[in-house]
Amino acid sequence: MAADWLGSLVSINCGVTLGVYQGEVSAVDQASQTISLKQPFHNGIKCPVPEVTFSAMDIKELKILEIPGSGQGGHPDFSSVGHNGRSAKGPVVPSSAPMAVPRKVGSFGKGCKSHHSVGQPNTGLPGAHSLALLFLSLFPLLRLVSTIRFVPWSLLLTLSGSQQVEHWQQNTVILGNRAQWRPTSRSSSSRGPSQATPKKNGLKNGQMKTKDDECFGDGMEESLDTDFDFEGNLALFDKAAVFSQIEISERRNGARSRGTPNERTPSRYRHDENILEAEPIIYRQITVPQHGGKEYCTDSGLVVPSVPFEMHKRLISVAERYGLSLERRLEMAGVCASQMALTLLGGPNRLTPKNVHQRPTVALLCGPHVQGAQGISCGRHLANHEVHIILFLPNFVKMLESITNELTLFGKTDGKQVSSVKDLPDSPVDLVINCLDCHENAFLRDQQWYRAAVDWANQNRAPVLSIDPPVSSRELAVEAKWSLCLGLPLPLAEGAGRLYLCDIGIPRQVFQEVGINYHSPFGCKFVIPLHST
Repeated sequence: MAADWLGSLVSINCGVTLGVYQGEVSAVDQASQTISLKQPFHNGIKCPVPEVTFSAMDIKELKILEIPGSGQGGHPDFSSVGHNGRSAKGPVVPSSAPMAVPRKVGSFGKGCKSHHSVGQPNTGLPGAHSLALLFLSLFPLLRLVSTIRFVPWSLLLTLSGSQQVEHWQQNTVILGNRAQWRPTSRSSSSRGPSQATPKKNGLKNGQMKTKDDECFGDGMEESLDTDFDFEGNLALFDKAAVFSQIEISERRNGARSRGTPNERTPSRYRHDENILEAEPIIYRQITVPQHGGKEYCTDSGLVVPSVPFEMHKRLISVAERYGLSLERRLEMAGVCASQMALTLLGGPNRLTPKNVHQRPTVALLCGPHVQGAQGISCGRHLANHEVHIILFLPNFVKMLESITNELTLFGKTDGKQVSSVKDLPDSPVDLVINCLDCHENAFLRDQQWYRAAVDWANQNRAPVLSIDPPVSSRELAVEAKWSLCLGLPLPLAEGAGRLYLCDIGIPRQVFQEVGINYHSPFGCKFVIPLHST
């Protein structure tokens, strides 16, 4: 029986370590569980040895490439079929179905009971019985082989009465032209040759067609020929009725209704948009009894109107009456101005421990008034943040108490104070803070120290930040790039640059007492930019 197998061309896969061998079967030893190939090829390269012997322990997959005598009417010719069931090069006989044999073939006979007998079909193929007996004799060899391909199903059916083959048929599902193992212990899904449904393979040979029916006839072809009617089944679904039932059920359970398909809902939401219904946004939340002539808006779109200087002065006096003293306002203005200046100087990118050799330099130009005291407070906070400060303040016989107090605190810092413009640096500084102007005393512009400080600021190439600049019909002496207003903005000229607003801590009811309907536009910040509308 093993002699009938000699001369066959096979391909043996021994795994990743040993590789794949092809050759002609020269010997099959059932006792030692070995098979020998002559003129072998290893991974497509001819081996230097004339013969190679394999043990069943090393074989992972065995492919039958050619059986001797297939061209003279003997055994049917086989072709190589991959894992996807597609045929490779070579002649293909449709009657041979690829079949996957599980790794533990020897377990078929353990604990398996036959539910019915399998008849022995008449294959009509010469040599089929001898080949089937050869497979039966090689079953011990195949006990450890993971896969054997290209074995005709009808050949295994010749093993009449074998529990192994009957159990194999009961637990095998035919998918397309591949046989796959279905791990069930007891099954009654096997069909005999008389229960097979003819498969349309386009062959004129009735004998081959019967052979395919025995292998592939599982009674499923009729249902596969009918396409599923998606449109017809979708028309049977009443979407409105289903949503109506869901809404009624939710109302009974007290749940919130999800709405109906007819409701107009946005298809997309932004990442910062609330899907819950909210009240409409009111952008004009600040109204003033006396308009200053200009309006500004914040980054979020809130409208901030300007106020005349008289109303701003009255607002400050009411706040001071309720406890917002000048010292508190100076501290708040100094903190907000210093935060803005630190941001303009570079913020965390400039002021780091690794950048101590490049400390920014700020020139502070102050006059003998409240705006000058605000500038000195700002310089003190900047000096505390490792900024090199040069404070210019002219000498006067009598100073305001607020300026004297601020100078005392500034003297405890590392900042430098000068009273002459000649002591100011000749090279450009990082930032110039202008606090020379006053809201009420315009005569200071005629002073010599004022004109000298203005000339120095205009000749220096550093950008200028003005703190609480006054409203004036005349052109500003020092053109600023940024201007910082306190509480509410004033109608400043175009030379004031970009406008910023800082919160100095005036309560809402103080605004209401002077007739201003006020809602804070600051949000989470103390300094916000304002844009012209």
